[in-house]
Amino acid sequence: MRVVIAEDSVLLQAGLTKLLGDGGFEVVDAVGDAESLLRAVGEHRPDVAVVDVRMPPTHTDEGIRAALVIGRQYPEVAVLVLSQYVEERYATDLLSERTSAVGYLLKDRVAPPSTPRWWRNCSSAAAPTPLTASPPASSRSSS
Repeated sequence: MRVVIAEDSVLLQAGLTKLLGDGGFEVVDAVGDAESLLRAVGEHRPDVAVVDVRMPPTHTDEGIRAALVIGRQYPEVAVLVLSQYVEERYATDLLSERTSAVGYLLKDRVAPPSTPRWWRNCSSAAAPTPLTASPPASSRSSS
């Protein structure tokens, strides 16, 4: 499966690239802003785009806006939006235009699986669900 990653944090971008590459996915491009994301999706036509909600230049909603454009211009490309915070309006915007091949995932709630189930299920015909997520930190038992 071919993947484009849009994440402005160099550390997170490198981590996602390694995690997905080690899981057998082909990361065809990794970019740091929404404008570059749209160019990369147009050029590479990936199976999925992994998109950070907040990206340069304003760090508000550039990623979610780019995800909406991808949904309109490239409906065959699945979109997984990553966010640091629960932002209901962004998830609502995303799901109001597209109900398949789309996902919204909190960055700090992802469990460390070897190959996430939601990636194996992700294709242009299927939404990247069910999402593999860990319980909130307050409910984890200490060992």
